[in-house]
Amino acid sequence: MHVADILSSKGYEVITAAASDSLATALALMVEHRVGAVLVLDAQKAIVGILSERDLVRALHQYGRDAFERTVGELMTAPVITCSPRDPATAIMGMMTAQRFRHVPVVEGGRLLGLISIGDVVKGQIEEVQAEVDALRRYISL
Repeated sequence: MHVADILSSKGYEVITAAASDSLATALALMVEHRVGAVLVLDAQKAIVGILSERDLVRALHQYGRDAFERTVGELMTAPVITCSPRDPATAIMGMMTAQRFRHVPVVEGGRLLGLISIGDVVKGQIEEVQAEVDALRRYISL
């Protein structure tokens, strides 16, 4: 299984914010779309950062209520590690686990294709294993 397989299953929509957006705006986007991160893009649609739930917790710990006076650009994680649609899902899962992040933008030829989460990768792996089990069961029952 490759990243492209995960994207084709989950979809290509990416929820984005601007670095100048307020934390409240980013939070509203995350709640509305039920996502754990928003990708931060500049005016040319280039990736400049990512704001995740972990960034929000870190900001609240560091700034308290004043975190809501800060912009997405002040609180986001940058630079952002990306992957290719041709990358094996197991390699991306290993990278995400080793480097302790949950979301990876998928980029090809400088173009943003989508965003995958560790949950998307795990779900894909489970589906792949289940398909193998089902195939083996059919083979054995012949």
